[in-house]
Amino acid sequence: MRDFWWFARRLLRRKRDVALLALAACVSAGGLGAGLLSLGPMLRIILEQGGSLRTLAEQWNTRHVWPEVPEWAMALLPESAYGGVLAIMAGLVVLTLVGASANFLHQLLSMGVSSRVAAMVRLEVFQHALHLPLAAVTRQGPTEFTSRVLRDTGDLRTGFETLTSKTLAQITKGAAAFLAALIFDWRLVLVALVAGPVLGIALRKTGKSIRRGSKGALEASEVLLRTTNESLQGLRAVKTATAEREALRRFNRANHDALRNEMQARVARSLSGPIVETLAVFAVVTLALVAARQILAGELPFDRFLMSLGSLAVAAGCMRPVAGFVNEMQAAQVPARRLRELLSIGREDAAERGKPALSRHQGSIAFEGLCFRYPGSDRRAVDGASLRIEHGERVAVVGPNGCGKTTLLSLLTRLFEPESGRVTVDGVDIAGIDVRSLRRQIGVVTQEATLIKGTIEENVRFGLRGVDGGQVEQALRRAHAWGFVERLPGGLQAAVGEQGASLSGGQRQRLAIARAVLRDPAILIMDEATSQIDAESEEQINEAIAEFGSGRTVLVIAHRLSTVLACDRIAVMDAGRVIDVGRHDELLGRCELYRRLAQAQLTGAA
Repeated sequence: MRDFWWFARRLLRRKRDVALLALAACVSAGGLGAGLLSLGPMLRIILEQGGSLRTLAEQWNTRHVWPEVPEWAMALLPESAYGGVLAIMAGLVVLTLVGASANFLHQLLSMGVSSRVAAMVRLEVFQHALHLPLAAVTRQGPTEFTSRVLRDTGDLRTGFETLTSKTLAQITKGAAAFLAALIFDWRLVLVALVAGPVLGIALRKTGKSIRRGSKGALEASEVLLRTTNESLQGLRAVKTATAEREALRRFNRANHDALRNEMQARVARSLSGPIVETLAVFAVVTLALVAARQILAGELPFDRFLMSLGSLAVAAGCMRPVAGFVNEMQAAQVPARRLRELLSIGREDAAERGKPALSRHQGSIAFEGLCFRYPGSDRRAVDGASLRIEHGERVAVVGPNGCGKTTLLSLLTRLFEPESGRVTVDGVDIAGIDVRSLRRQIGVVTQEATLIKGTIEENVRFGLRGVDGGQVEQALRRAHAWGFVERLPGGLQAAVGEQGASLSGGQRQRLAIARAVLRDPAILIMDEATSQIDAESEEQINEAIAEFGSGRTVLVIAHRLSTVLACDRIAVMDAGRVIDVGRHDELLGRCELYRRLAQAQLTGAA
């Protein structure tokens, strides 16, 4: 459970809370121990010998045992035997109330500190995930990271609560009862200790099965989450393809795998209880045999045997649930390991410290012999591509699907690092400059505009601070988006649904352009920003790009001829290479691939 304890040590950072909950657990357990030690002897003296609490106190003082009972307290003690019984029972009630109050405080503090530390871990993991290289997230899949950030930290919190609340409470109570048994007769306690190692071996065996089942359950849960997201987020495609049965079949298979792994862990957990009970029976039988020999030999008073056995029974009763708690912490080891694996992936910004910032782009951008291969792919997405773009140029990148257009421009933003070759901005290799200073100069509008659930204003100024409503409105006007925004109820404060579902495709794209405008970038990348919108929206977006792109370097990935014709030059890509660069008329005459692409666009338009 090394990984679980690695996270559990963070509980100690909240020293005051941990100290208070430990104190509350000890107070609660102390009441139990005091009751066990005092109840039997007191009742025996009062009921069997006809004494009283005052007589007992006088005998205590006569033996000169510290602390002595003061005279004023002596006067308050009842003289009759029945009064002593009432006082003892009243004392037990007080001890019970104090213990219950301490237990409540312990549980409250335990849940609080566990939730806070789990929230800190969740924040740390999410922050780490945000700063990971895009290639790492793409390789493992965003669903897996989402599962680790949310579900694994939740399971880790359950482990924390089990440790600080249930386990600590039961162990302190068991220790108090065990100490009482030790005081009554230490020989019986030694016999009881033999069962400890046997119990540990049994719990270790079941713990391995629990960890295996928990690991499989978490992995199956990721598949289940991914399958659910794919079907529900793509519900339109599922329905239009009449693929409901296929979606249900995939979900049912993932659901079955998740259930099978969960049941494996549950079987192992269920075994731990009967194992502990069986061992407990053997321990009691052994104790009874040992005690019977001592009682018959006159070496052990029967009442001390009963009190010792009763104290051991209380200790065993307190320790019995610990087996289940250990199982819960064993289960928390798996998510802890997965979280540590995520945290061990190198952050994107780890190598950026000390790198100089990039000055504002005003020269040229050059792609020089770039090669890049996606993890697990058998061919390069970009294979020796070279292209030079001057500041202020508007260059379109065209080519068949899968030719590497988007990947090439992703290398400019350093979302991926090339295997070989380099990208320079104004003659500076971008691999040697601070990546944040590079990305601050680049505005990107993609085919699917990423919008958050919030207001229009929150979506436009996403990622920027110190921006007021006037600046947002100006950006919306420059993006030709203010016309529809001012008609929305609330204007800038109008609500935007999840993924922008409350807006049309053209409206979402114009908000994305407004976001890019607000950043005032030196470089603007349009990645098929007009491929899925109507002609009217495309015209407005092209006008916005034409106006805003003046004096900036604009790179456009487009499939529509109208967008391509508005550019200064056109770069044609095929199989990861830039095979030709020129104007529309020039490429029609000399580039067969471009001619086919242009004819397909014209045919589609006709």
